[in-house]
Amino acid sequence: LSEALTLIQTGKIGRFPIVLVGSEFWSGLLDWFKNTLLEMKLISEENFSLFRVVDTADEAVSHIKAFYDKYSIHENF
Repeated sequence: LSEALTLIQTGKIGRFPIVLVGSEFWSGLLDWFKNTLLEMKLISEENFSLFRVVDTADEAVSHIKAFYDKYSIHENF
């Protein structure tokens, strides 16, 4: 997760949908992002828009479809 976010933030790869399934499972890491990394200004509030936290497969699929409706797919070769 951190590697993917870093590569997107630095422009090394194009944006793609990152979906974290299970808000309860991911809550500890997200709290750490907010209470440590954000507080220390190692990340910005905008970084939280790079991923979506959902609780169901249907929500994940919906987010992925919406992402590709909004952003066109570009070849990376």
